[in-house]
Amino acid sequence: MTAKTLMIVGTSSSAGKSLLVTALCHSYARRGIKVAPFKAQNMSNNAAVCPDGSEIGRAQAVQAAAAGLEPTVDMNPILIKPEADSTSQIVVNGKPWKTLHARDYYPKKDYLWKQVTSAIDRLRAEYELVLIEGAGSPAELNLKEGDIVNMATALYAEAPTLLVGDVDRGGIFAQLLGTYWLLPPEEQEILKGFIVNKFRGDITLFEDGIQIIEERSGVPVFGVVPYLHDLYIPEEDAVSLEAPDPIQPVRAASVDIAVIHLPRIANFDDFDPLLAEPGVRLRYVDSPTRLGKPNAIIIPGTKSTIGDLHWLRSRGLATEIQKHVQNGGSLVGICGGYQILGTEILDPHNVESREAQTAGLGFLPISTTFVGEKATYRAKAKIRFEESHQFNWLCAIAGKEISGYEIHKGRTTGADPWLKIIERNQKETHDLDGAISTDGRIWGCYIHGLFGNQNLRRAWLRSLGWTPPKDAPMQDDPFAASLTYLTDTVESALDMQLLEKIIWES
Repeated sequence: MTAKTLMIVGTSSSAGKSLLVTALCHSYARRGIKVAPFKAQNMSNNAAVCPDGSEIGRAQAVQAAAAGLEPTVDMNPILIKPEADSTSQIVVNGKPWKTLHARDYYPKKDYLWKQVTSAIDRLRAEYELVLIEGAGSPAELNLKEGDIVNMATALYAEAPTLLVGDVDRGGIFAQLLGTYWLLPPEEQEILKGFIVNKFRGDITLFEDGIQIIEERSGVPVFGVVPYLHDLYIPEEDAVSLEAPDPIQPVRAASVDIAVIHLPRIANFDDFDPLLAEPGVRLRYVDSPTRLGKPNAIIIPGTKSTIGDLHWLRSRGLATEIQKHVQNGGSLVGICGGYQILGTEILDPHNVESREAQTAGLGFLPISTTFVGEKATYRAKAKIRFEESHQFNWLCAIAGKEISGYEIHKGRTTGADPWLKIIERNQKETHDLDGAISTDGRIWGCYIHGLFGNQNLRRAWLRSLGWTPPKDAPMQDDPFAASLTYLTDTVESALDMQLLEKIIWES
């Protein structure tokens, strides 16, 4: 079998490529097509763990789920994870390969290109259709020689290509036409259509815009996709957090949760399930002036624990977090945030920094030591019950099973753990994780995806005083509902007959 291919490229980052590929994966999967996603190279600290422990970009794992598949490393053979000091960890075929400065990355193109082509060849041998996602823009002229993720991939896979523009940003004609005109003739030839994305208001008002684009380019517009609100689908990276109070419109809430927007925040989709609960307001904050008086503060995962710990102190947020706890507020740390809550972080082998010892915030009696080997696991755990837990929210869910994943280099000791890890990468284990204060207000652990477990999520929210608004819809699986809504909308917006033609007749 040699799969047909379709490539989606964008005029810029966050034009909507990932969501459109997600929608099309689900669209073809629910029609019985054996479809898989692919992205040659992803730059993001939002990562996912495959069943075998391999690490890939979160967006490709989401797209795999939309296609009804478990994610595999072939769906994203190269993952670039930015770190401190202008360096990035390069994950190749699911495992850490090298830590490089940007100037040292491009000379590795030949080796990396072989990984890309091998991965897509394997996918095409297994599936009927491979939907390929680009990155950034295909017309970054200064980077084009080293670009292995956009049109080079499209040409290799002989993939008909669609270009997506973000009309909400403005300048849609310059975005689409300018990008098209900057492409060389062989790339223009495989660009079969445009998509106008994130349109607000009456789409019929853009009919003359479609005509202008088509007349100026000779390339059809496949559709205008409306701006979609309240989609609980994980974001590809942290670009979406840059706007003030991103993601969520203001709404009535009985619980206000502030997530600290660390400079190198990772896996912030951990908190999407909280965002989806009625009566919960979730905010990302990066300064004391924006913190306010939340019911709870969460310190999320980070690709640079020590660097972001220093940032918390330099911004004055560490002091405000201390005041929050003294005033009775709840405080949570996930992965790197969990490490930050401890008394000390040791880095004897300079895994993350040149500091052998760094004082933590001191909210939990734990010590973390960095080691060279990264732990990447799919994990299942049971909530332990200890006498010390009888006065906190864990008591109500003791013995319940939860699931998630781990990505970390730290090894943490010294706590009275509240989680018993029973399975990692489908193998039985008997490890322990996490720490919690006696009253349950301060806690943390290494497991990402924790709040995706409804029993734990709602038990903790109730401890904060959560009372869902009357008659508010309670979604047990907001991702599934969002996926259906997204896919139905995209199918209605695009010329699916023309799409079928360019895929299957190419």
